[in-house]
Amino acid sequence: MGNCLKSPTSDDISLLHESQSDRASYGDGAEPDQEPPPPYQEQVPVPVYHPTPSQTRLATQLTEEEQIRIAQRIGLIQHLPRGVYDPGRDGSEKKIRECVICMMDFVYGDPIRFLPCMHIYHLDCIDDWLMRSFTCPSCMEPVDAALLSSYETN
Repeated sequence: MGNCLKSPTSDDISLLHESQSDRASYGDGAEPDQEPPPPYQEQVPVPVYHPTPSQTRLATQLTEEEQIRIAQRIGLIQHLPRGVYDPGRDGSEKKIRECVICMMDFVYGDPIRFLPCMHIYHLDCIDDWLMRSFTCPSCMEPVDAALLSSYETN
């Protein structure tokens, strides 16, 4: 099989030598008029929030009222119990073995969060879910409607 895109020169090494000799004729290869490239700057992502389940907005676009509501929700989420997944000594126990949000099996040592309805989920999965909807993804029970309503009135 041959290469259908033939090079004008017979070997690719000659192209390498040609570019090195060109660079040597210009000195160190940097043009005096050309500025060095700007330093690498990592872009810090702006957090995305969901003021209502159907809306997605950047943190910089939220109103003050929405920011307060989201801060309250984050506070409530942090009060929910968390733990580490441990399937027990006997792996045949009838325990939940899969996070229904990401559909990945729990692995020993995974950080998990417990909801009042006793369902468990990966910590990151359920925290993201609760930022959108304050209900359990399995049974659709409000996570803590009484606490949420008393938090909003104060």
